[in-house]
Amino acid sequence: MSILNRIIEDTRLLVDERKQRTPVDDLERSSHFRAPTLSLAHALRKPRLTVIAEIKKASPSKGLIRAEFPIQALALSYKHGGAHAISVLTEPKYFLGSPEYLKQVRRMVDLPLLRKDFMVDPYQVYEARAWGADAILLIAAVLDKALLFDLHQLADELGLSCLVEVHDPSELSKLDLDQVKVIGVNNRNLHDFSVDLDQSLRVFTQVPASIVRVAESGLRTPQDLAYLRQNEIDAVLIGETFMRATRPGDALYKLLQDTQTLLESTTLA
Repeated sequence: MSILNRIIEDTRLLVDERKQRTPVDDLERSSHFRAPTLSLAHALRKPRLTVIAEIKKASPSKGLIRAEFPIQALALSYKHGGAHAISVLTEPKYFLGSPEYLKQVRRMVDLPLLRKDFMVDPYQVYEARAWGADAILLIAAVLDKALLFDLHQLADELGLSCLVEVHDPSELSKLDLDQVKVIGVNNRNLHDFSVDLDQSLRVFTQVPASIVRVAESGLRTPQDLAYLRQNEIDAVLIGETFMRATRPGDALYKLLQDTQTLLESTTLA
């Protein structure tokens, strides 16, 4: 069984347990549930490359990434560093995430918040809304076409944005491109966790320009980001690079500045 399959199997069990503890009716009574949400697509479609900065403590491929984890300080550092949105891991077993992290970040920043998890059940969409998320991640590799459509539709009805993630061009056939506003391409293969930075470009050649394009995983340098921007990528999602930095917000700010400088120098040349 691949890492991804194990994660999905365990996620289904955890969701069933949470359903028993907290019915949907209780989630709907959360103070966040009827609060206005922020559009992820609007936040990411800008004249310059935008960044979803990720708060991530660990991963299956890298183990513990950041031992010191002052969640509210990390959120503020990302905001001050120039993040356009923040991704928060809520998967507890493999990424050491928590819904409490999402709730704490919501109290600290007014940026769009992405609940980063393995969404396999409509119940999780209600959770995301109740916990203060503005957007959810939908991974095409783990969802059939009908469930992907239904989860996206439910998110729309609840006022949530969706980042629909694909890895391979063949997965685009699962998407209703009239429904989807933001597509992310994961450069990391979710089955063996290998990384190919050109994967985003191969997939996005088949995606309409009207859809916001996000490259994910394996991005570290201004050269990486400038290359993607020159190839019409709108945004990037970066976690590990910042989480390993002593001051993640400063690392974000420097990466954005260095990328812009590189792009301008390339244009002038």
